[in-house]
Amino acid sequence: MKRYVVAVTGASGMAYAKRLLEVLTEKGEVHIIISDIAKKIAEYEGVDLSGFNGVYVGEEDMFADVASGSFRYEGMIICPCSMKTLAAVSSGYSENLITRAADVCLKERRKCILMPREMPLSRIHLKNMLGADEAGATIMMMAPGFYMKPTKIEDLVDMVVARALDHLGVEHDLGFRWSGYDA
Repeated sequence: MKRYVVAVTGASGMAYAKRLLEVLTEKGEVHIIISDIAKKIAEYEGVDLSGFNGVYVGEEDMFADVASGSFRYEGMIICPCSMKTLAAVSSGYSENLITRAADVCLKERRKCILMPREMPLSRIHLKNMLGADEAGATIMMMAPGFYMKPTKIEDLVDMVVARALDHLGVEHDLGFRWSGYDA
């Protein structure tokens, strides 16, 4: 069984995290780290991030499996990724389990996907994104496409989650794949 790490940090966009967890927990073992501020934002946005069939780990548990490079897993997604977390990952500042797990993921050359949902972006944000990219992370803005002609918000969420799953190498059936423009 494949293992994954999903971290949820304090930024808007909890619907993306929920959908990602819905799909990924059906595909393998998922270690789930939800920051305290993410829990508050999820509550505010009316999104329940509990009850998934995963291994829930506290953000302060620096003795958790995912804090060590010897613990093997396919990759990690931080969704949504706050600008604070992005800055920490970019600089290698491991102040909690989320940023430590990302640091481990990068040093072990595993897939590390950061999904910010911020706009506009400041020069500092852009530099941090470039730094994370240079360290080996993939930056995936939570910016859905409209070419699939969505009819509801869930279609937009699925499009973004599908792209993240593609990059993690997870098979899924969310949405359709582009096959060219047929006028």
